Amino acid sequence: MQPSYNNIGIGYNSTRQADSYLSERMFALLGGEKGKQYLDIGCGTGNYTTVLEKKGLQFTGVDPSEVMLNEARQKSKIINWLQGTAENIPCKDESFDGALGSLTLHHWKNVGQGFKELFRVLKPKSRLVFFTSLPEQTQNYWLMHYFPKIIYESSLGLPTLDKLKQCSHDAGFHFIEQENYFVKEDLKDLFLQSGKHNPELYFNQNVRKGISTFALLTNKEEVEAGLKQLRADIDSGKFESVKKKYDSEIGDYCFVVFEKK
Repeated sequence: MQPSYNNIGIGYNSTRQADSYLSERMFALLGGEKGKQYLDIGCGTGNYTTVLEKKGLQFTGVDPSEVMLNEARQKSKIINWLQGTAENIPCKDESFDGALGSLTLHHWKNVGQGFKELFRVLKPKSRLVFFTSLPEQTQNYWLMHYFPKIIYESSLGLPTLDKLKQCSHDAGFHFIEQENYFVKEDLKDLFLQSGKHNPELYFNQNVRKGISTFALLTNKEEVEAGLKQLRADIDSGKFESVKKKYDSEIGDYCFVVFEKK
């Protein structure tokens, strides 16, 4: 079976651009040092990989989708782009000084094995940084009001923080910190909750195609009905009261940082 993102890769770059704020936080949390070697696991079309490489970091990007990697290769001939998965990274032991994974964990088949592989390819004292959404964060999106089954099922595919801590510990990492992120109005990377402040985004088919929750869905009827209700609520002014019900202090996404012992 082909990787799911082979079906999303075409046109992905138009809606999933690297966001400057997220790029800066990735760089800071990674503790990036110029000239050192880093891994972007689940790099996709390399939007963040290329931005961080321009800051002086040496990068290898690994992704299961050849469609995505072909897009990435057009952006940089310097970065080493390799086909592989988190569970089977095609690199030698202790190759990297740090690793990054952005919105990739929900695509892993075996989180425990992924952590073991990352431990293998990272040097001692290396940092491992994930940008992700936890299940409880996803279930607090106002999207739940309009697409309850789809969003709930999407949240079930996300590992909990406890699972991440356990798998990382079993592999030999220790947990450093969790930094919550609240979607900003000028967000450039149009992932699932990117329309938090701009619900009109979800009527754009190209935006939905770049979001795996919508692009890989099996419940088209719920999407059609949800978009119809969302349109009606925006036009009537009801949307703001719906959105307010989902206000949360736990963040929309988060950075989770580990370090190899």
